[in-house]
Amino acid sequence: MVGRELSGHNRISTQALTSVARAATAEIFDVAPAAVRVSWTDDAGALALSLSSPISAPSLAAVRASLDHLERTGGSIVARATAAKASILNQVEHLTGSQLSRVDIRISGIHSSDRGRVS
Repeated sequence: MVGRELSGHNRISTQALTSVARAATAEIFDVAPAAVRVSWTDDAGALALSLSSPISAPSLAAVRASLDHLERTGGSIVARATAAKASILNQVEHLTGSQLSRVDIRISGIHSSDRGRVS
């Protein structure tokens, strides 16, 4: 049976698509997957992905203490969210085989990525 194509359909459930999108976003933004909210809409036959997620960032005290700290985190929140769109789209498409038309991101909060308490 190797090399023989069989008739039928393969479908990825919305729940599976959501889990993949949540995991990809959580990894990129360094947050818990449970913190990521996902919704899907039809965009002329393709899937449009909308995400709402917090993002991990250094505390202001850490940024003040080290001016290059912002560069090490990938830049501003806006720059990181913009860059994340392509990464999330590519990961979701690669893992699910689905075609996405776009990824919309809403940053819902900031999680401090510093260890320990900020004074």
